[in-house]
Amino acid sequence: MTVSLVFSLVLVATTRWHGRFTLDATRGVQKFHSAPTPRIGGLAIIFGLFVACALSSDAQQDLFAPLLLASLPAFLFGIAEDLTRRVSIGARLLATMASGVLCWALTDVHILETGLGPLDAALAWLPLSVLFTAFAVGGVANAVNIIDGFNGLASGTVVIGLVALGFIADGCGDAELARLCFLICAVTAGFFLVNFPFGKLFLGDGGAYLLGFLLSWLSVMLVYRNPDVSPWAPLLACAYPVFETVFTIARRLWCRRHPGQPDSCHLHSLVKIAITGRYFRAFSAPLRNAFVSPFCWAIAAVPAWLAVRFAGNTPALLPATLASFALYLGFYWYVAHAARARRRRAMRSQARVAASIAALAAEPEPVQS
Repeated sequence: MTVSLVFSLVLVATTRWHGRFTLDATRGVQKFHSAPTPRIGGLAIIFGLFVACALSSDAQQDLFAPLLLASLPAFLFGIAEDLTRRVSIGARLLATMASGVLCWALTDVHILETGLGPLDAALAWLPLSVLFTAFAVGGVANAVNIIDGFNGLASGTVVIGLVALGFIADGCGDAELARLCFLICAVTAGFFLVNFPFGKLFLGDGGAYLLGFLLSWLSVMLVYRNPDVSPWAPLLACAYPVFETVFTIARRLWCRRHPGQPDSCHLHSLVKIAITGRYFRAFSAPLRNAFVSPFCWAIAAVPAWLAVRFAGNTPALLPATLASFALYLGFYWYVAHAARARRRRAMRSQARVAASIAALAAEPEPVQS
């Protein structure tokens, strides 16, 4: 934690030297920050991870080093987008999938079971299992990037997921995997302290893809190393970004828009408009933005807690997944409805002001005698 915290502070302090390449723009339909901010927090995290790996025990390094090496394609393509703004979504998705294939090649870990009979039978064929694993890992990594919209949101959500995985691993007696989950949490926390609440440094695509890949691959490792753990448990640990991604794709297709087209209709965007923008107006803009994250963390914490509570009980986890998704949809409906009502009130207020100005302009000037 100390290494990533110090490195994060150094990145903030040296912004005038690298800001030309690293500052995030304030324009964009999904942007809410008001001041240009460095978006290379992923550098602090990966540097902290390499130091943590070097200082770990031999047994821990055997588990950690292949994972860290395999994460490099996902991280490098993400950081390239942070610096150039020219790396396509497709290229980044393929890079995260390549990280998954590389991690399989280094560890021989892959998804063997999903709890769905026909799919499990198909996954008995190794090439399909590896491709499915790479696709699942790439999907979760991109999901974490999608929710990276406000101070502390993505990194805090990943920490919640990692803590859940760590508790499950510890409950299964897999102490090495549990320690690895908590170690990555500690490194992430160093960046988090600079990012939340004032947003002095952003995670960026590099950091989001890195943390998303680590979260997803640790989920795969948990089930592979501990067959008593239901494959639905790690899905619930990662539920919030997965729900957000699935719903976003369905929503955009329903509205006949490209699934990759950015918009301001994500759950966190609507929380900003409907809740923090209304009830936290007395606070500064950075703090209002930061107050969005705790509401979304709560949506992430509920399924993560259910994952820990019913880790080996698939019959209980299936309704828990449906209930968690229903919670997400219910909260989304509430904030969407409140956001639309607030927009209508703002439009009526603007119309009244415009009508008053027009009436004043239409009044005849008094005749001078």
